[in-house]
Amino acid sequence: MVMEFIPTREAGLARLNAFLPRAGRAYAAGRNYDEPDNVSGVSPYLRHRIVTEPELLKAVLARHSPEAAEKFIQEVYWRTYWKGWLEMRPPVWAQYRAGLQAALNRVQTEAGLRRGWEAACAGETGIDAFDHWARQLAETGYLHNHARMWFASIWVFTLHLPWELGADFFLRHLLDGDPASNTLGWRWVAGLQTPGKTYLARPDNIAKYTRGRFRPEGLAHAAPPLNGPPHPPRMDPPTGAAPPRGRVGVLLTEDDLSPDWLLSRVDVVEVAVFDGTALRSPLHVSGNVQSFVASALDDLDTRIRPLRRLATTGDVTHWAEGFEAIALPHPPVGATADALRPALPRARTHRMLRDHDRMAWPHATAGFFKFKKNIPELLKAHDRQADLFE
Repeated sequence: MVMEFIPTREAGLARLNAFLPRAGRAYAAGRNYDEPDNVSGVSPYLRHRIVTEPELLKAVLARHSPEAAEKFIQEVYWRTYWKGWLEMRPPVWAQYRAGLQAALNRVQTEAGLRRGWEAACAGETGIDAFDHWARQLAETGYLHNHARMWFASIWVFTLHLPWELGADFFLRHLLDGDPASNTLGWRWVAGLQTPGKTYLARPDNIAKYTRGRFRPEGLAHAAPPLNGPPHPPRMDPPTGAAPPRGRVGVLLTEDDLSPDWLLSRVDVVEVAVFDGTALRSPLHVSGNVQSFVASALDDLDTRIRPLRRLATTGDVTHWAEGFEAIALPHPPVGATADALRPALPRARTHRMLRDHDRMAWPHATAGFFKFKKNIPELLKAHDRQADLFE
């Protein structure tokens, strides 16, 4: 069965509701198996905040105890953790983009590398499982999380391709691809995120969790960590600006398509949206991804009309001139944030932060093991917020 992702809020909530009975111990028992029935399939909606993290948590905890739903709750917070970690270390994103450009330059001059990269992207390596996942990703925009780990490991340690090219392949094709989870997940597999810790794809593990569909031959027997620069110094996490006063233009991006939490706090003159999806890669971002976001914007337009579309950063700059202040959901580290930074008037721009991020990001100082100890308190803090589960 192939998952179908209809890019509307109604469809995202319907998918969540259908999954809820399995969000407890059934999810914990089956989540590692590469089968669509074992996962929620909500990630494309969560990535664009068509459905939000607090909504997921509230719905799950209404059906299951925190203990029974522990694994699913942790998966929701993994995305939050990655975003917070990168917000405090934005040079890691810049390093990835520079490394990607260097790898693309190599592709132009090294025929062997180009052949290997093209074969991997096309699913023509001769490694049956890997080729299946490459084609599945290109066709559907989705891969099970365990398959993503196997795929990245084979890309780096068996095919010996630059990890940045693999991260870019994912970011161009994943409906739920975001800069933090994607970049840092690939770094983790390669041994760059947690120094010395890598992930090795093993035939017996693949056979077990694909229920015998695949047992690939010829995989690497070892996964020596790649070399890379040390982590940059940690910055303070963003705290978010206060709501501006006066005539406010609200700017949305593809990163947050449930903006009621912000719209209720400012005197809105006009709402506009800048879609930075095509900026995720120097190469062509897949039609699946661009179509999903475009249709999600159409859905948003039906919920908060009127919605002005801004096609370029030049359009953003010109539009911003008409307001006393600009308010927008804080754009997370990534290509859209990079593009908007010089396009908006610094003194009049208020990047506002959701409570979910504001409370959680300061805890993303080290590894996830340390972060997850704070999850019970974060859930309690949500309960104390007046705007719980916006």
